[in-house]
Amino acid sequence: MNTMEAKFQLTISIQTTEGPQRIGHFELGNKRDAARSLFRSLKCSPEVSPKDMLYIELMELFNGLPINIDMVTCDLQQLGLNTMLVTQELFRLANLKGK
Repeated sequence: MNTMEAKFQLTISIQTTEGPQRIGHFELGNKRDAARSLFRSLKCSPEVSPKDMLYIELMELFNGLPINIDMVTCDLQQLGLNTMLVTQELFRLANLKGK
């Protein structure tokens, strides 16, 4: 029996007059604990409001279907910092695979 494993990603959305619009995402791999740990390290606010402009969602893709695990909001400066944090962590994990 072939079972598909879950994959995790962070999606970044902005609020527009037509509703949220996805502007990017990071593929986090298939390790749930690592994805959750990285998400918890983001500089953001857990208080999400329809008035917020930037959202980051932790998503699980299971059998190709997206499942929202958690959502936070951030400002533009925090988004820049979060992008740097995620990129550094993904770079670190990618370079540890062969060791």
